[in-house]
Amino acid sequence: MTKTLEVSDETFEKIKSQLEPLEMCDNYVIVRTYSAGCFAGELKSRDGKEVVLNNVRRLWYWDGAASLSQLAAEGVSKPENCKFPCEVDEIILTEVIEIIPCSKKAQKSIKKVKIWEA
Repeated sequence: MTKTLEVSDETFEKIKSQLEPLEMCDNYVIVRTYSAGCFAGELKSRDGKEVVLNNVRRLWYWDGAASLSQLAAEGVSKPENCKFPCEVDEIILTEVIEIIPCSKKAQKSIKKVKIWEA
């Protein structure tokens, strides 16, 4: 026996958008280090556990994403609560333990977060 489930157009579009493949950035990534925290930027180079990023922001605190994986895929849904300091031209990170490629949607979301200042 076959059952039919009816959903609204809005619900259908939401489900459909979650199933479609993400449009990924060429070199924009989120990097998690052992002790320096998390960063988002353009991957310039990698040598073992050392990574160089350009146009990079520290991800000090985020809201609206449950994990770095969700942040890299979808960006943040509550940018007003995020604490991302200003972008710097380049950073060398040692003891990198995770590099996650970002979607274009996530990159736009991260870059739109207001600069957090003390």
